[in-house]
Amino acid sequence: MRNPLPALGPAPLSRCRAVGVLPLLAFAVVAVLALPLVFVGMQAAQAGWAEAGRLFSRPLVGTLVWHTVELTAAVTSACVVIGFGAAYLLERTDLPGRRWWMVLLALPLAVPEFVRGYSWVSLFPAVHGYWGAVLVMTCSLYPLVFLPVAATLRGRHTAAEEVSRSLGHGPWFTMWRVTLPLCRPALTGGALLVSLYLLGEYGAFAMLRYTTFATAIYTEFQLGFDAASASLLALVLVGLALLLLGLDAATGRRGRIAVTGRAGNGSRLARLGRWRIAALAGLIGVVGISLGVPCYALGYWLIKGSSTTLPSASVFGATLTTLGYAFAAALVSTVAAVPVALYAWRRDTRLARAAERAAYVTRALPGIAVALSVVFFAIRYAQPLYQQPPLLVAGYVILYFPLALTAIRGALAQVPPGVEEVARSLGTRPTAVLLRVTLPLIRPGLGAALAMVALTASTELTATLLLRPTGTDTLATRFWAYTSGLAYGAAAPYAALMTAMSVPSVLLLTRRTLGADHRVETS
Repeated sequence: MRNPLPALGPAPLSRCRAVGVLPLLAFAVVAVLALPLVFVGMQAAQAGWAEAGRLFSRPLVGTLVWHTVELTAAVTSACVVIGFGAAYLLERTDLPGRRWWMVLLALPLAVPEFVRGYSWVSLFPAVHGYWGAVLVMTCSLYPLVFLPVAATLRGRHTAAEEVSRSLGHGPWFTMWRVTLPLCRPALTGGALLVSLYLLGEYGAFAMLRYTTFATAIYTEFQLGFDAASASLLALVLVGLALLLLGLDAATGRRGRIAVTGRAGNGSRLARLGRWRIAALAGLIGVVGISLGVPCYALGYWLIKGSSTTLPSASVFGATLTTLGYAFAAALVSTVAAVPVALYAWRRDTRLARAAERAAYVTRALPGIAVALSVVFFAIRYAQPLYQQPPLLVAGYVILYFPLALTAIRGALAQVPPGVEEVARSLGTRPTAVLLRVTLPLIRPGLGAALAMVALTASTELTATLLLRPTGTDTLATRFWAYTSGLAYGAAAPYAALMTAMSVPSVLLLTRRTLGADHRVETS
């Protein structure tokens, strides 16, 4: 049934007195998120132009640029191909067992990148360097493309594809000329997340012995104690992140396609025919490499065990600590993301879009740069918080705020136009509209935001090493302590617990993103 209400669109902020606070809240959140950039800029300015020229003229910088760009291009391309291919097979073909494949293809998100690197290196020491990094990171990050593309294909009406087939075009032509353009916004969004993750990743690359800007910055901070040089290198990462955001904005504008209607049950699915065996073999290979190898490695080292000279620690205590910090960070990130997302949704202006995109820039900074910026501002302006739990939560929030913002912004895009305007026209106060109308409508997005931030924060390593209170251990820090001493068996319980804790969040994320049920398969 057609909606009888007019498509009024998001309500102008000027029509609501209390909503005037919204831009202030949004920019306050963005200002806090920008603290690492301020710190990096201040430290880089202390180096001076002469030091900057000397640093950037070193051959090492050119090598770092090439390594980072080469790896980002290769992994992002591989994730786009695997993510789109798997989503297309599950949503547009008669592949058997699609519900199970959906879960299996999303589960690699539960394995942290550094745990995956540990799995490959501990079993196959020859896996290292560039190709090892490409393999490990592709297996870790392709679900970031697969999930949004699968959700897009499920939500899109198949009429355009059916028209293409009725005109005599084959499935390959239809997929290339019709289906792929429909998925372009999801593909570019997923590719952006993959690229930003790669720019800031440290743990996996350190294990695989592949040097990028993130590993070089960590070395400058930890071994050379040269914050100025490290900050100059971090500025390059910020520049790369801004370039990626600009490309995403340009591609997103070109990729907007208006499609009316919803995907209905009974949509015609393409028959795989003789290609069914090849499709199943491909999916088995992807799941086997991305999920089977880490599971086998964890099982192998749990059974074999290993002695270590490091003092033992309580696994139970580390688990409770990890959960506490992760859920605190998830709650704060989700609450802080609401005003930013609402402001960008209600006011489609350049300023609102700039505020929204500014929140993504810090995702490109390595965790150590974010951690040191938090320590710097705490010592100068909030010294009682130094070496206290709120400081670690603040670091997690700055690192993973973009995940919460993405989930909530996506949920707001599904809110029917004019709902808030109608509620306010009935005399409901703005705060009541927010609490009784808007927030209940975006409840799935709020749940996804909590799950995504808790999932990633529970496995964060680099910032945790610097920001944790003295004597506090998380699963990630204990795991890192043992693997640094090559005590793979002693590290296995911590890796297994981190992975097991992440599984419910991944399943919730999959359910929120794709829905609980698949449509009925028909011929």
